[in-house]
Amino acid sequence: MKKIILSCLVVLVLFSIPFTLFAAKEVKIEVLYMNHGPLLPSIEQIKKVFSQYGSKIAVSWYDFETKEGEQFMAQKGIRQHIPLVIWLDGKFAIPINGKEIKFVGFPTGSGPAFFQGKWTMENLEQALNQITNKK
Repeated sequence: MKKIILSCLVVLVLFSIPFTLFAAKEVKIEVLYMNHGPLLPSIEQIKKVFSQYGSKIAVSWYDFETKEGEQFMAQKGIRQHIPLVIWLDGKFAIPINGKEIKFVGFPTGSGPAFFQGKWTMENLEQALNQITNKK
């Protein structure tokens, strides 16, 4: 009886090894943001986009004005007043359709014009599709 159980266990382990070897790794997403009124609608939109990727991404949020956020900024070398930066797999600039898109500042068309970046939620989805290999 012990041999049968051991044999079944060995077969199960050998059968499951390929699934663990070829499982896609989570893409690390880091978001530095200011927890202020004008940015909150954009944060909600970003969270909605992220929710479409489930376990394909692991998102870490860093509030600009907290101790953790300050430490994160120091680690990333951020010294200026930036309302939002999104790092996708360690990069805040991703080539999309031959153009480099920087996920810095408010999305285009939202928030104060001075702090608007040149990216959209569609760009964010495109970048996430690329790095997670989602069709």
